[in-house]
Amino acid sequence: MVARAYSVAFQGVEARIVEVQCAVTPGLPAFSIVGLPDKAVSEARDRVRTALTSMAIALPSKRITINLSPANLPKEGSHFDLPIAMALLAALDILPKDVVETVVALGELSLDGSLVPVVGALPAAMAAAQEERSLLCPEGSGAEAAWVNACQVIAARSLGDVVRHYTGQVPLSPAEPGEVAPVDHSRDLQEVKGQERAKRALEISAAGRHHLIMIGTPGSGKSMLAARLPGILPPLSAAEALETSMIHSLAGLLDEGGISRARPFREPHHTASMAAIIGGGRNAKPGEVSLAHNGVLFMDEFPEFPRNVLETLRQPIETSEVMISRANAHVKYPCRFMLVAAANPCKCGYLTDPARACARVPQCGEDYMGRISGPLMDRFDLRIDVPPVSYSDLDLPASGESSAEIAARVAQARQRQTARFAASPTILCNADAEGAMLEQMASPDAEGRTLLVRAAERFGLSARGYHRVLRVARTIADLDGSTDVRKPHIAEAVSFRLPSLVDA
Repeated sequence: MVARAYSVAFQGVEARIVEVQCAVTPGLPAFSIVGLPDKAVSEARDRVRTALTSMAIALPSKRITINLSPANLPKEGSHFDLPIAMALLAALDILPKDVVETVVALGELSLDGSLVPVVGALPAAMAAAQEERSLLCPEGSGAEAAWVNACQVIAARSLGDVVRHYTGQVPLSPAEPGEVAPVDHSRDLQEVKGQERAKRALEISAAGRHHLIMIGTPGSGKSMLAARLPGILPPLSAAEALETSMIHSLAGLLDEGGISRARPFREPHHTASMAAIIGGGRNAKPGEVSLAHNGVLFMDEFPEFPRNVLETLRQPIETSEVMISRANAHVKYPCRFMLVAAANPCKCGYLTDPARACARVPQCGEDYMGRISGPLMDRFDLRIDVPPVSYSDLDLPASGESSAEIAARVAQARQRQTARFAASPTILCNADAEGAMLEQMASPDAEGRTLLVRAAERFGLSARGYHRVLRVARTIADLDGSTDVRKPHIAEAVSFRLPSLVDA
């Protein structure tokens, strides 16, 4: 008779149910696992055998066959240890077969029978809830999985605890969700001296999720400004927090099962590879663009990134998802992020300072910024120059608006966008609008349209640039509390679209 347990296999953020079948039949003693397992799954037989031996459970001198169904789905990871052990225990009549079939299990076994936390508990709980089953996982993964209220989560320390729980000897209590990580408000925009135009650009970018590039000399405050961007972003909604945490769960980034309402802020180094930025590797793991989902991807020293890495950003920016293609699978990850880039104007960094510039001016600036292709630069909604701050300004006390004041305006603008796009679940903010929706929401008045047409002709805006100006103008109007897009809103949006001093 075949005993069955259930687990999951991960394809991107999707967890697919896998049926773990176990048959104990007469024949030469053997323990085999079939169903397209990887090396970690194949090694489960040794971990399971030793863990059962530590519990004084001897395997029969028969042929043990484990089948992972569907057989054509690749199975990767050590989290199949626990469901394999449960199917085997059910086949040996140690665990009730009918109870085991109502559980989705995942967890790695140590040789002494204890359970080791694994990644992916949150999406596994989502899959278990859809199948109307409970979830069994290691104790270290229980707080993370318990955030899915739609299914019961049992977290056990060892395989022995699992046996005692499902045989009714020592029942385990359901796991409790982890703590909500506090939002860090220690970095305030008020600490940045000067740079009022850059602060305004950050506010507009945060309000409409617009992509931003800052170009300025070394030490002008580009990184300092970007580091304070999370302080003015609205917190994640419940749906966004769960969606973002599922990606972080697969990457093993959830700290003690806690879910944060703060938007992700990822800042990869410019030596990062394409797989690190876009995703991939042996197990097609999510990259930085997906880890920044619903948050910010800050790329400092933007031209220093490899050219092929920068070019791969173009499609994710447009589609808000990335497809990682492999010979045996295609994995899709969401990546709705706000790209914030910082760059020096040239290799030496002092292109606009005659006293400090190198001898290759202006050719050095053209060569350096030429590393950023035109199509990629066209995808930035806001382009600003960040001039150096004078020494006299550095001695002045903190001034200007605090991050809390700016964040309040940003939150109000986001609320207006939420109400505007309530009937369109795929559109969350102005940056997502396109087609008829964009024309309807951002249609300017007569004076504004005349100005926009003149600017498009004068500066040769592409169709993409034209529509991005409309989106930015709509966001500026939302910050202004205006229902209509007027000429001042178009003028400010166009001013952020003009070529920078480096390109002029």
